[in-house]
Amino acid sequence: MSSSDLGLDLPYRLSLVLDTAAVVLGGLGLGLLLKWLLFGLLRVYNRRPDAPLLTQSVARWLSAPSAWFLPVLALSFLLPLAPLGPKPFEVLRRVVESLLISTFAWGLVRTVNVVEDLVQEHYRLGEADNLRVRKLFTQLQFVRKLVVSLIVFLAVALILMSFATVRKIGTGLLTSAGIVSVIVGFAAQRSIGNLLAGFQIAFTQPIRLDDVLVVEGEWGRVEEITFTYVVLRIWDERRLVLPLNYFIEKPFQNWTRTTSQLLGTVFIYTDYTLPIDAVRQELQRLVAAHPLWDKRVCVLQVTDSKERTLELRILVSAANSSQAFDLRCDVRERLVGFIQQHYPECLPRTRTTVDAPAAPGFAVSSVAE
Repeated sequence: MSSSDLGLDLPYRLSLVLDTAAVVLGGLGLGLLLKWLLFGLLRVYNRRPDAPLLTQSVARWLSAPSAWFLPVLALSFLLPLAPLGPKPFEVLRRVVESLLISTFAWGLVRTVNVVEDLVQEHYRLGEADNLRVRKLFTQLQFVRKLVVSLIVFLAVALILMSFATVRKIGTGLLTSAGIVSVIVGFAAQRSIGNLLAGFQIAFTQPIRLDDVLVVEGEWGRVEEITFTYVVLRIWDERRLVLPLNYFIEKPFQNWTRTTSQLLGTVFIYTDYTLPIDAVRQELQRLVAAHPLWDKRVCVLQVTDSKERTLELRILVSAANSSQAFDLRCDVRERLVGFIQQHYPECLPRTRTTVDAPAAPGFAVSSVAE
């Protein structure tokens, strides 16, 4: 190419670059304008006091993805106007197509959050009798993670399969899929087992979100259920993390499996001389006025007579395990105070009996109770 041809070709190439930049910037600008108009109107509508949760959730979750998706979408429509050669145009088309798939997948993931907001608004987890809601939320959490994983997987697969080289590699891998699947199966046995356990827990539900469990000697509530593990929030704010297989293979206590109501047990040890009926009447008086008692069970029984003491067992009922614990502590404290105040001689004691001397010397015998 001569210098004169190069001089003539330079303005032409510069013109192509400028025209292509105008198309790209015009498409992006048109998409941003469309996003600004749509979400501007949505913000104005959401200022109303009776604005529904749907529009508020859409504005909250889809604003950021739309700021990318709508410009790329507009650019994809205007892209054929770009005056490029076949190879540069193919490169630009691939870039725009990949961005379009990525931003659309991002929007789908955020749409899952919108659906979750609507479900949580309709079914509130904080209600007292929330067994049905906890069942639904446990399934919803697992399904949400599964859907998000599928969206990301499909988006990455679509982007990669748009390249001819990757398609050829994928075809070659499919021919050896049997060997690969066996190798992966052996290498990921525990991970696959946890995934299957996750499906079983989500739909048979031996545990649910917010269930009260006693696991490994620890009392806590189910805070999170993932694909591979369960997070238990212990009463003292610690977190116990256990694999999903644990809840399939090992025994544990679920205090809210069918209902949250629970019986609380209090043991008090006293002397044999304690008037049981007086303590029983005091228990009934205390519990009747107690805000944590649910009016189901209030029982005092002598469950054992040991060598030195009587064992009194008090059963009181409450709406849930937290209230049952507080009620037990309060009843124990007040009954011990009642016995100390009215029958202090009936607290556990050890007696010693001294016999009168039978001779110049004397003998002492002791009886301990």
